[in-house]
Amino acid sequence: MPDQLINMEDMGVIFLVTDIMGIHRESVRVELTKEDPGLVQSGPNRSVEITIPATGTVEEFAETLQKELEGMGYVATELAEGDEED
Repeated sequence: MPDQLINMEDMGVIFLVTDIMGIHRESVRVELTKEDPGLVQSGPNRSVEITIPATGTVEEFAETLQKELEGMGYVATELAEGDEED
């Protein structure tokens, strides 16, 4: 199967999770190709490196992403209206 590339909709879902977890968007690194089984790991300088899995939906992966980030010590916060970074 040819490599599946991420798109803006995928990034929107990832940013929904990372914004809620209080992670600055410049600290989020997302692999451009989708690869199984997917990956969430700490990178240099408190960055977060993410690979979206090729199978399943990005919405399904968002649940895994949040759990993995919580396991790394990030805590979900309530965003005030307009707090999302565009």
